[in-house]
Amino acid sequence: MNMHILKRVMVALALTVAAVSVGSRAEAGQPRIGVLIYRYDDTYISTVRNALSNALEGRANVTMQDGKGDQAAQNDQLDVMIARQVDGLLVNMVDAQAASGVLLKIKNAGIPVVFFNREPDLNVLKTYDKSIFVGTNAADAGKMQGDIIRNLWNNYPEYDLNKDGKFQYVMFQGEPDNPEAIARTEWSVKQAIENGIQMEQIGQTFVCNWDTALAQGAMESALAANEGKIELVIANNDSMAMGAVAALSNVGYNLEGGSKFVPVVGVDATEQAVDAINRGIMSATVKQDGEAMGQALATIILNMVDGKAPLDGTQYEYDESGIAVRIPYSPYEGK
Repeated sequence: MNMHILKRVMVALALTVAAVSVGSRAEAGQPRIGVLIYRYDDTYISTVRNALSNALEGRANVTMQDGKGDQAAQNDQLDVMIARQVDGLLVNMVDAQAASGVLLKIKNAGIPVVFFNREPDLNVLKTYDKSIFVGTNAADAGKMQGDIIRNLWNNYPEYDLNKDGKFQYVMFQGEPDNPEAIARTEWSVKQAIENGIQMEQIGQTFVCNWDTALAQGAMESALAANEGKIELVIANNDSMAMGAVAALSNVGYNLEGGSKFVPVVGVDATEQAVDAINRGIMSATVKQDGEAMGQALATIILNMVDGKAPLDGTQYEYDESGIAVRIPYSPYEGK
C-alpha cells in the first residue's frame, strides 16, 4: 500500500476513535462539529478544549484531533473531517501562515469555520463569508505585563540589585514567527518604558516554543552566565515562566520563605502559575480566559451551523476588522 494512502487510513481510524470517545453521548441528529487543535499538551489550549467540550456536550457530536505541532498532519485531519461532512469546524492552526490553503479547502466544502487562538491573516479569512476568528489582542497581554513591571519596580526597590536605576531582564518568547509571541515580547517592554521604567535586556531573547523544559534549560544557561545580574524574567506564557522559576529554585532563588528572589511575569493564569504566585515563588501573570473562549467558540459555531448571526447570544462584538472577536485579558498579581 502507498505510504501516503496508509497515512490517510491511519488518520481516518484515529478520527473514528476520537468521534466515539468525545461524541458518543451525543444524540442522533445533532450537528457534527470538527475541532482541530494545534497541540493537546499546550497548557492553555487544554483549558480551552476542556471548556469547549463541556459547552458542546449534549448539543453536538464532536470530533476533536491533536495536530501535535505538525501542520501536514493537521491538513490530513482536515481532509478526513471534510470527507466525513462535518457541519462546522473549529480550527486552532499549527502554522497560522498556512491558513490560506486550509481555508480554501473549507470554503470549497462550504463548511462554516471559526479559527481560534492562533491568528491567521484576517484578510485571508475575509475571502470566505462563513469564517471568523476568535482570539485575543496579543498586544494587550504585553501591555498588561508592562504595567505589572511598573508595579514591581515601584513597589519593590530592592529588585534593582545593582542600584543603577534600570531593570535588567531576560525574555522568553513563544515562537520566532508567531504574531502573538512577537507582540507580547515587544509590548511588554515598550509598555514598561512608556510607564517610565528603564529596561535593559541581558543576553538574547530565548525562543522556547511555549515549553517549560526548554525555558528551564535556557534559564539555567542564563543563570550560569549572569547569576546575580538578572533582576526580572518576562515570559510570553506561564509554561515558560514556570520553567524559569524551576531553574531559579535549583540555585536557591524563588523558594517559599527564601531570601533570594527574581520576579517572574507570565501570561495565561494557568493553575500552576496561579498557585506559584499565591505561594510567593512567581510574581504575576496575565489571565487569558480559556473558559470564556471555549464557551464563546461553542455558541458561535452552533450559531453558524444553524444559519444565525455568529455572535447571537454572546456578550461579544467584532473588532474593527469586522470578522474577529477578542476575548479580554486581565492581570493577576496574587490574592
